[in-house]
Amino acid sequence: MEYSAAVIFSQLSLFPSRLQTETRAYPFKPWKQRTYQSTRFQCHKMYVPGFGTSPESTAAQHLHHFFNFIAVKIVAAQLQSYNPEAYEELREFLDRNSLNDGDKFCADLMRESPRHKNLALRILEVRSAYCKDDFEWDNLKRLASKMVDDSNKKLMTDYIVDTSCIADGKQICN
Repeated sequence: MEYSAAVIFSQLSLFPSRLQTETRAYPFKPWKQRTYQSTRFQCHKMYVPGFGTSPESTAAQHLHHFFNFIAVKIVAAQLQSYNPEAYEELREFLDRNSLNDGDKFCADLMRESPRHKNLALRILEVRSAYCKDDFEWDNLKRLASKMVDDSNKKLMTDYIVDTSCIADGKQICN
């Protein structure tokens, strides 16, 4: 609080007011017209303790596996309509292998057989294309923010109702 008052005071005392500068004749234009906004402090981003990775890095890893899952679903749907034999092979492989780690899944699929190698390459191609071209990143941010806000509001409202015995303006406890 003291710092912001000192900054404002120093701005007033060191720089002439606009009225004074308009009446003074300058032989040249100043390089920059200074504009003074409020002296709001810039806060640093939150520190998130963890295991050496940022939350964004962790989310990116989860999205990477998710894109693999989506690519497998897309390829399976395509195969179901035009290549039922390959679809069955992929289904059998899915029954034996987990999709939790997308890279491990694709590596194992490539090593299964030459036909499976082609399926794996198709999955890699689809996951890359989906990530770059089809996934709606702005929509993800909007939906995630909305979900957090809605969830917070619901939890706080439920807490207030539980602790105050008032719901919709009516007393519900005796």
